[in-house]
Amino acid sequence: MKDQKIVIIDYDAGNIQSVKYAFERLGVFPIVSNQEEEIRTADKVIFPGVGEASWAMNSLRKNGLHMVIPSLKQPVLGICLGMQLMCESSEEGDSSAMGIFPAHVRRFSKDRKVPHMGWNQLTNLKGGLFKGISEKAFAYFVHSYYVPMTGESVANCDYIQTFSAALQKDNFYACQFHPEKSGEVGNQILKNFLNL
Repeated sequence: MKDQKIVIIDYDAGNIQSVKYAFERLGVFPIVSNQEEEIRTADKVIFPGVGEASWAMNSLRKNGLHMVIPSLKQPVLGICLGMQLMCESSEEGDSSAMGIFPAHVRRFSKDRKVPHMGWNQLTNLKGGLFKGISEKAFAYFVHSYYVPMTGESVANCDYIQTFSAALQKDNFYACQFHPEKSGEVGNQILKNFLNL
């Protein structure tokens, strides 16, 4: 696990330092890069994100990362906005995205407090990302947009309605919550990703 080359994609829209520190706490020292060659030669790739979807997609397009990311063959983990940008489109800024997951990102109804922020439970857990994580474990969320339930959903959460807390398709994994801010549950999820 510790001798893997882990690359965190830098595109000016990430909570990169907190993700980097989370891996360092596990004894893994990621490289932060926006260089295609560095990303392609990684054992694992982390695609974090915080910010506005259309702006973030424009940032990815500037150096061709919107084409690089969907073509990767190694395990890739999208986090928060990273997960949303891996879908087909987002209502945020009416933005097209990368189309890895066949889903359209929606805005939460304004009837309830938005953003959905704080600790909430993960349910209906499936797959290797959640090995050793108990049903109804808590994770930390901050988001105003959500991915509806799809065939690729591997964890659910409830806020206003049930939505996808995590997705998986082939070598692509994604979490709407922040594993780097989710305590021991988040640490275990990151370890599971490293062990894939």
